[in-house]
Amino acid sequence: MSHERDEGRTATQARRRHDPAVKGFASDNYAGVHPEVLQALALANGGHQIAYGEDVYTEALQEIFQRHFGPGAQAWPVFNGTGANVVGLRAMTTPWEAVICAESAHVNTDEGGAPERSGGLKLLTVPTPDGRLTPELIDRQAWGFGDEHRAQPKVVTISQSTELGTVYTPEQISAIAAHCRELGLLLHMDGSRLANAAAALDVPLRALTSDAGVDVLSFGGTKSGLMFGEAIVVLTPSAVRGLVYLRKSSMQLASKMRFVSAQFEALLAGDLWLRNARAANAMAARLAAAVRDIPGVTLTRPVEANAVFAVLPGEVADRVRKRFRFYTWNEATGEVRWMTAFDTTEADVDAFAAAVAEEMGR
Repeated sequence: MSHERDEGRTATQARRRHDPAVKGFASDNYAGVHPEVLQALALANGGHQIAYGEDVYTEALQEIFQRHFGPGAQAWPVFNGTGANVVGLRAMTTPWEAVICAESAHVNTDEGGAPERSGGLKLLTVPTPDGRLTPELIDRQAWGFGDEHRAQPKVVTISQSTELGTVYTPEQISAIAAHCRELGLLLHMDGSRLANAAAALDVPLRALTSDAGVDVLSFGGTKSGLMFGEAIVVLTPSAVRGLVYLRKSSMQLASKMRFVSAQFEALLAGDLWLRNARAANAMAARLAAAVRDIPGVTLTRPVEANAVFAVLPGEVADRVRKRFRFYTWNEATGEVRWMTAFDTTEADVDAFAAAVAEEMGR
């Protein structure tokens, strides 16, 4: 009888604790897992596979990444985006070297100091009007070579798309890469939303990375429909050192790596990455169009991927936020950011825009 009670109690523990119909516009990280990714996880389950990346899924993943980024590409699955950025940048630098980035870059603003604390990295930041670096802006920090009193610039990191929702074109990245080579610098890309940028520009992933001169890439999976997992993608082998050891010592080596790799296979073996990115981008464009003419709402930045930035009265934003979660981007100006995800629907966007219009009219 006691055993039967235990079984009954266990059966009630697994239950849905949220309403799946409720969506928000705070982050594409809020979205669930794409059904095709869940299916891949189920297929990878069962039986035993060698741990720590010696499994057949991680082996197959290398060919899939090479298909997108070139025959020399090597993928190193990790747990999260901060880990991908910190481990990748550490592998590209020595302790006395520094990383040039936009002041608004995720590595500078949203990683809790991890590059500095965990990576020991000196970040040399540059203010930018739209989140994008240029050769001229890079030069503001690319100086002091050979000066023992200054951290030596070694890597430039760019975000694609940027934290301000803007997108680098292949030509812009190529210009940065060429300038980096002239200065003896390496180029790193934080590509947590690289898929969205490629979809927006209608170009393959390699056009924005390996073909444009990027040396090391942090490729995003979580924002594209994975349960968890990102990947460090080495495009120039000579740009990194000790990555195999740094991944482990930085606590980013998954023992059951097959479950990270199987998700990436689902995302990249076909066109799921592109379908998801196009869906998110289209909903951002729809949202911008829906709120653009609402009196009192001002769009503040171009909508180039899956982010919409706007200014509206603070009290209105607070009321809307009770119905749909989103973040204030700039407390001083009242600018807010609305993000769309692969699972955002037209009905979600229309309901949100209607709520903004309703609250503005109160």
